[in-house]
Amino acid sequence: MLNAVLLGVLAQSALVISGFIVYWVKLPPRFIGLLAGFGVGALIEAIAFDLVAETKDLSSGQFGLWMLIGAAVFLAGDAFIDKRFGGESGGGQAMGIVVGSIVDGVPESAIFGIQVATHFPISMGFLAAVFISNFPQALAPSADLAKSGWKMGKLVGMWALVLVACGVASGLGYALASSFSGVNGDRMAALAAGGLLAMISDSMMPFAVERGGKLVAVAVVLGFCLPLMLG
Repeated sequence: MLNAVLLGVLAQSALVISGFIVYWVKLPPRFIGLLAGFGVGALIEAIAFDLVAETKDLSSGQFGLWMLIGAAVFLAGDAFIDKRFGGESGGGQAMGIVVGSIVDGVPESAIFGIQVATHFPISMGFLAAVFISNFPQALAPSADLAKSGWKMGKLVGMWALVLVACGVASGLGYALASSFSGVNGDRMAALAAGGLLAMISDSMMPFAVERGGKLVAVAVVLGFCLPLMLG
């Protein structure tokens, strides 16, 4: 189980690293927008070539249902954030991306745990895509939250909690797959894919275009292609 937990933490560790970077390096708003666009492309690549591939045992109806559940989970969390932070001026848009990171990271980590328990070969391409996409996915909202007055301890602590949740999810995935035959990550993959697509359309893409302008389109394409080239 320890290996599963460590794998889940490693894959999501870029979130915490990003929380430190924004206090060490001042990032211009345009660069943050382009970075977010790059993250959008990397996430779309991970959905299309990795998460969807994990759902091969689901029927089309089950796949669509779990995608919609993932979108609903994101929208519920985002609605709570909007109410708590008062919309974009209070950090709601940036926090919406954080919600997306949770809806994405927890199921992904559960998948890693299940793969370790079932001795399923870990996809280095998927692991790389998760790690790479987490940098822009976390740097973009972290920079906005730091600019709005969040202290380093609060911001890093928030990402650390997300990291702990991902480690726990990986351990639970391992435990379930070890205890029950037939447990795999197909439903978690579909849920993560749906939540990610909802987050991209609702929060991350508007965030990127608002700050990065038309060049965000190029950043999205680069973000989509780079993980494929590295894989």
